[in-house]
Amino acid sequence: MNLQQLRYVFEVARSGLNVSEAAAALHTSQPGVSKQIRLLEEELGVDVFVRQGRRLTAVTDPGREVLKIAERMLRDLDNMRSVGKEFGAEESGTLAIATTHTQARYVLPPIVQQFMQRHPNVRVSLRQGSPTEVCDLVLAGAADLAIATEAIGEQDELVMLPCYQWNRCVIAPPEHPILKAKPLTLEAIAKYPIITYDFAFTGRSQINKAFAARGLAPNVVLTAIDADIIKTYVGLGLGIGIVAYMAYDPSTDKGLRAVDAAHLFESATTRIGIRKNAWLRGYAYGFIELFAPHLTRRMVQSALAGEEGSDPGL
Repeated sequence: MNLQQLRYVFEVARSGLNVSEAAAALHTSQPGVSKQIRLLEEELGVDVFVRQGRRLTAVTDPGREVLKIAERMLRDLDNMRSVGKEFGAEESGTLAIATTHTQARYVLPPIVQQFMQRHPNVRVSLRQGSPTEVCDLVLAGAADLAIATEAIGEQDELVMLPCYQWNRCVIAPPEHPILKAKPLTLEAIAKYPIITYDFAFTGRSQINKAFAARGLAPNVVLTAIDADIIKTYVGLGLGIGIVAYMAYDPSTDKGLRAVDAAHLFESATTRIGIRKNAWLRGYAYGFIELFAPHLTRRMVQSALAGEEGSDPGL
């Protein structure tokens, strides 16, 4: 048994049991991959994959356990390489952050600016997507950190660290009647066409939950993946918007006005997600503490190690 064989079975499973695709990703031949998998199965005394002729059609029950162990061992190998990088070049490298548009556009700029001033030799890579997509990027090893709300709290393979809570506002053109509603109510909002986030994005579930609890069916006429798009269409008069309050800036959004809606919706929590058992470079801990000062390096390391009482809370 060797690491190459473990890498082969893991890549075949990751490629949807397509041996040709796995071989291409590994820069080797299909017969070579098949041979090494067979040798591993013979040594283990169990089949990892179910076969129909020459095709792999499923993963066996013992194969699922083998793949879990293989993934763990391959991740540990990556961590060992990271240790070498950490002590060989502590202040150079890349920090890959997977996040949503709202975080990248409205929250991260001053944090990234401070980070780059402190670590001028570290390249920052921002990858944007839905909360589910940014979690998948971290789980696949394509990003070091995930920063998002919603689905990030549902990932068993990530350590989730709460950073801060936020809520929403209603935006509309300056003369819109909704701005004069005193107090602002869900019933008043439901009278107008609504433009808000797509279902997979920032805090949409809390919005739906709030209306449903009052027996209201909001008229959502348009959804988008980021606040800038929502604000554009609100400015065109197509509806009133419900967005994260952090996404409204009176100095730049001069054609719009905002009303605080925090009393109407449950607060949302933005979290940092890190793959369990991941080895982080020193500067990654520095970035986390800039973003959420209560998340010290020691606290993050305790959470990654799964130590009792390591939940930082808010």
